[in-house]
Amino acid sequence: MSTSATAQVDATDPPPAPKNGLDRYFKISERGSTLPREVRGGFATFFAMAYIIVLNPIILGSAKDMYGHQLDNGQLVTATALTAAFTTLLMGVIGNVPIALAAGLGVNTVVALQLAPRMSWPDAMGMVVLAGFVVMLLVATGLRERVMNAVPLSLRKGIAIGIGLFIMLIGLVDSGFVSRIPDAAHTTVPLQLGADGHLNGWPVLVFVLGVLLTLALLVRKVPGAILISIVVMTVAAVIVDAVAEVPSWGLTTPEWPGNPVATPDFGLVGQVSLFGGFHKVGILTGVLFVFTVLLSCFFDAMGTIMGISDEAHLTDARGQMPGMNKVLFIDGIAVAAGGASSSSATTCFVESTAGVGEGARTGFANVVTGGLFAVALFLTPIATMVPSQAATPALLAVGFLILSGGIRAIDWDDWTVAIPAFVTMLMMPFTYSITNGIGMGFISFTVLRVVAGRAKEVPVAMYAVSAVFAFYYLMPALGLT
Repeated sequence: MSTSATAQVDATDPPPAPKNGLDRYFKISERGSTLPREVRGGFATFFAMAYIIVLNPIILGSAKDMYGHQLDNGQLVTATALTAAFTTLLMGVIGNVPIALAAGLGVNTVVALQLAPRMSWPDAMGMVVLAGFVVMLLVATGLRERVMNAVPLSLRKGIAIGIGLFIMLIGLVDSGFVSRIPDAAHTTVPLQLGADGHLNGWPVLVFVLGVLLTLALLVRKVPGAILISIVVMTVAAVIVDAVAEVPSWGLTTPEWPGNPVATPDFGLVGQVSLFGGFHKVGILTGVLFVFTVLLSCFFDAMGTIMGISDEAHLTDARGQMPGMNKVLFIDGIAVAAGGASSSSATTCFVESTAGVGEGARTGFANVVTGGLFAVALFLTPIATMVPSQAATPALLAVGFLILSGGIRAIDWDDWTVAIPAFVTMLMMPFTYSITNGIGMGFISFTVLRVVAGRAKEVPVAMYAVSAVFAFYYLMPALGLT
């Protein structure tokens, strides 16, 4: 359900007594949730991000290392599902937050296109593991939490809203409702309606009907609105595919698999060389490669955690979430685990908002999502039969919920923070990157506070992070990429 329809516990009232040990451990009643909501939320998150089981192997499997070797697709499917299951369960049981994890989009592209061509696959994955170790070190020293706590509340809201806009654009693109105009068109307009400027084809119709169904169920306050919509539209897509001529559904074709059971192949797990890449590219380039992976993992996860924790009402009056350090450390473990399994860096998934929109407030939703990823190790054909046109309507609905709940909380009278918040929320969808949105927002906040004569109001951590981002953006000009 939407956050407005989810029962909230008044801060002045004592928390309700837990109903059982499970309730007590995950604080389900204390956070104003129920077990059915958590289960629905876990299913909704899984279906919203199950595409990664197919997409990550496509991205990594299509690239070659410096020796011309390619990773096996079947082994990549197993590694992707295994790591998502392990890290999502870890975040749920230890971190107790409804934030699922899987191989990070963007980071896997860096690994496939920047690292692998200049070294072997084990070398490239070793650098991902090293980036994870650095993340854990930053958490252990308190630096990562200090950076997050230094972000002003209005800028945090801007990050959350930017994520809302970003996931809405992801939904529109993945469904085929909008598409990139090819460079051959020689136009400065990057996107168009549908595949050719018009809405046509059965897949787009399934998406449109899914959006209408999701919103109608939310307006009617139907429990399980998002999950119901995903299931109904998946069934509709299977029927359409069976009776109509559909040229392409994109990544996933909604048809019942001939053999729903697949045997997992763990051949890539542990195929890692921690320092071999430095011998191939040199110390400086190797450090810069690790830094690039680190920066993307660090701030993508930071923005996602901020946005989801705020939407799930897990933050206090200052916008900070209790137990944040534990969540951040698990995220560092996830980065290293992704490298160790050869599935690329694993990170927090913004699609977790689908589960939060369904009412998830605790780590038990992650237990459900992680369990489904574990099942997907053996039932990958079934797990990947949900087309994006059936799952992405949830992203549009949740994006709206995030915007409606956060935009009023920004201090629009203080331009030194309102403008950076505005920059952040626009740059995330326009550059298709959470990291870029955060970086440009941080830099503009620091600069505007300084020129306004309010330099002392900028936390030291914000100066440091802004300098790191400035260096990152200048790297190409300095010949360091």
